[in-house]
Amino acid sequence: MPSFPSPRRQFLAGITAELPILLGVIPFGMIYGVVALAAGLTAWQAQAMSAIVFAGSAQFITAQLVGAGAPGLVIILTGGVVNLRHALYSASVAPYIKPLRPLWKWLLGYLLTDEAYAVTITHYYQNTPADPSHEVGPPSVSRHEHWYFLGSGLALWSTWQASTAVGVFLGAVIPESWPLDFAVPLTFIALVVPALRDRASVSAGVIAGVVAVLAVGMPLKLGLIAATIIGIVVGLWVEARA
Repeated sequence: MPSFPSPRRQFLAGITAELPILLGVIPFGMIYGVVALAAGLTAWQAQAMSAIVFAGSAQFITAQLVGAGAPGLVIILTGGVVNLRHALYSASVAPYIKPLRPLWKWLLGYLLTDEAYAVTITHYYQNTPADPSHEVGPPSVSRHEHWYFLGSGLALWSTWQASTAVGVFLGAVIPESWPLDFAVPLTFIALVVPALRDRASVSAGVIAGVVAVLAVGMPLKLGLIAATIIGIVVGLWVEARA
């Protein structure tokens, strides 16, 4: 009978794997806190968004749209489009957490963000068979792999909340005359550029950027949604042809 790491060891291993990524999360969360206050959100609203939404890119866009006075429906739809990638994440990890109880699935689903997914799915691929009928039994139960997921997710969550709080504090003391709007596009450029690794992703990024610029005058900030949808379609088309 094979022996597997205990839940505690898996939990600590997940935290350890997430630590290098947190170095980039800290300034990102701080910038969000500053930008959220500059957009007109209160300190409590900015912090609550980090706890409830818990998605950096969607939070930046939401703060920007709130500052621009966009309607609530547009803000919700835009955030939903930006976070569509989480549906792909969940489909990817589903075979590994299928045997878990609903409470575990809800908790891990809440913690499923870009950085937590990256280290967790790599761990699953390297250490756990995706087929629950494997001879060692259901992977997530037998090997306590979900504790690894929990460790990486909680490490990211706590860091994001703390860095947001620091950013909110800084935003409260920074003079309003200081221009902070540049932080939003710079942050997204830093997120997008490393992801442009093949022809499909480059095509999607370039087309989405061009459409966003051309459609900047559309009412209700609908140009952003149009650019996102067109970019996704073009990227899928290029990938299919390749």
